[in-house]
Order: sequence, then C-alpha cells, then structure tokens
Amino acid sequence: MIRSELVAAIAKENPGLKADEIERVVTCFFDEIAARLAKGGRVELRGFGAFSTREREARTGRNPRTGEAVAVPEKRVPYFKPGKEMRARLNAD
Repeated sequence: MIRSELVAAIAKENPGLKADEIERVVTCFFDEIAARLAKGGRVELRGFGAFSTREREARTGRNPRTGEAVAVPEKRVPYFKPGKEMRARLNAD
C-alpha cells in the first residue's frame, strides 16, 4: 500500500472527512513518528508494533560499479518490530 492508497482507504471509511483533512492527519502521523525516531525515541502502537532505531557500526563496503573499497560511516537506521496481535493476524490459518 502506498500513501495515496492509505488516504483513499481512510476517506472511504470516513465519508464525513475532506480529502485535505485526511492528508493533513496522515502527514502529521508520519511526521510525528519520524521526529520521535530522529530524537532517538521509540513509537509503540498497541496491537500493531513498535518503531525504534538501531545503531549500525562503521564498516568497509564496496562500490558495486568499480569494486573499490568504500568507508561506510556508522549510522542509525529505523527498525520495526510487529506486535503480538499483528503477528497473530499474519499467521492465522
């Protein structure tokens, strides 16, 4: 699902809301998650999962075009851990 499909699904479920209102809510939702992660925080959505960041150590990578060794600095990357209810829904048979 892409962002526009998410907005369309919310609009379908909530006919009383205008498209620009839904877009602002979706934008605010994602901006708040990104802002909290940028501060090193964690975002937990009960029944869905938790967003956090993890540290990746510096390493030596390879340029795929030339094969040349390239220094890759340490960095923080986003991480998502699905919640118990989400895992149960995905594995329900």
